[in-house]
Amino acid sequence: MKKTIILGLSIFSLIFFLGVFYIIGSVERSTGSLDQLIILHQVEILREHLLIQIKRVQADLNLKNTRHARGVDTVVQDVMNMHNVANSCFNCHHSPAVTEKLNDIKDNIEEYKNALSRVFTIRANVQRLGEEEDAAFAIGQELITKVDDMIALTTTKLQQRTQGTLVKIADTKVVLYVLLVLGPLLTVILSYFFIRSFTKPINRLLHATRRLKEGNLDFRIEGLHNEFGEVASSLNEMAGALKEHFTKMQKIEQGMVLAEVAAGLAHEIKNPLTGVRGAIELISQESTVAPQDRMLLLKAVEDVVRIESLMKDLMNFAKPPRPQYVSVGINGVLDMTLSFALKHPSFAMNAGAGITVAKDFDPQMPNFLADPQQLRQIFLNLLLNAAEAMPKGGALHLKTFHDTSTGTIGVRISDSGTGIEERVMDRLFQPFFTTKHHGTGLGLAIIKRLIEQHEGTITVANNPDQGAAFTISFPIRAAEHEGV
Repeated sequence: MKKTIILGLSIFSLIFFLGVFYIIGSVERSTGSLDQLIILHQVEILREHLLIQIKRVQADLNLKNTRHARGVDTVVQDVMNMHNVANSCFNCHHSPAVTEKLNDIKDNIEEYKNALSRVFTIRANVQRLGEEEDAAFAIGQELITKVDDMIALTTTKLQQRTQGTLVKIADTKVVLYVLLVLGPLLTVILSYFFIRSFTKPINRLLHATRRLKEGNLDFRIEGLHNEFGEVASSLNEMAGALKEHFTKMQKIEQGMVLAEVAAGLAHEIKNPLTGVRGAIELISQESTVAPQDRMLLLKAVEDVVRIESLMKDLMNFAKPPRPQYVSVGINGVLDMTLSFALKHPSFAMNAGAGITVAKDFDPQMPNFLADPQQLRQIFLNLLLNAAEAMPKGGALHLKTFHDTSTGTIGVRISDSGTGIEERVMDRLFQPFFTTKHHGTGLGLAIIKRLIEQHEGTITVANNPDQGAAFTISFPIRAAEHEGV
């Protein structure tokens, strides 16, 4: 859009400036032509004045020896005026051809003056006087003809240049009128184009925001380009993120409701189960009970114990205990938990199968504020989960790391077991979901809740070769959280 605006304004400015430059140039050319016309008019007037002076001298010659003859002084003055006007014609700048004609006229004027001088000085010889008068008259007529020709030439040029100048002035007026009409018209067209270019995508964006406000998070904006396309893309991404966040919030809310229901149910079942367990144990201790019945009663006690364990897990998931923060070293807690886990039946049963443990602890790990009991519960659950994933043995790798760029410390527990299938990746930490044949599916969900209470995160991924890897990250909590 920015490029379109710049392009439109550039074209408008270019047309405007070209028109202005044309008008300025045309005005300057017209002014120059008018100056030349003025000079031509002055030249024409000067040549007509010369013609008048020549005709005046010629009239003096014609009136000689008549009763209308003029005095000698008058004739001499007329001749001097003719001479002066002829000389003034050379004050203007002329082309070489015109200068040559002027020189010819000047020579003829000198010849005319000499002839007149002879006419007015001869007294005795009447025949010669007549010849001189005829010669002077002929020279005067020739001068009149030549000056007439030059005046006609000047008049023709003057008319041509006047017509050309008028045409240029008319063209300039046309261009000026076109600019006067085209300027507002282009302004209206550009304004309409820009307004439409702005209002149409803005209306679409406004419509989209209203649809999103109504809760239609599946609505997407399409067909917009340039900056509006980027805004539309951001709104589409925001709508997708809001939908994803809303879906997660719904799941969290459902989980919280489920946790409350589970906690209430566990509390209601726990007390009666304790009574049932005590009654069954008392009955099993009666001497009158047959051995077969006693075995059935002991099996029932085991099932009740299992149900009580399930209820305890439900209570821990629904209302996990608040962490008691102390300064701990994660290497020591993980090492101690590993030592305890190796004595667990899950490891003991697989000992003959050959589970090898490799530790890669960062010796520069800083202490951080956490609940050591809950850390041990987290690590133990993950270690037992890894052991159960390797019923035929395998390799268990423990690694701790410190990321100074994010201010976090973490633990990575990877195994060479069966791995995690991609289709259940996003459900591993959901309650009551498990990939094992036995269990409640609350183990990973509980440790996820415990990790989140420490403001940490847990992720799981398949190893490149075999097995799965769980990565836990904890922020290095500030000292003011201690004892919270």
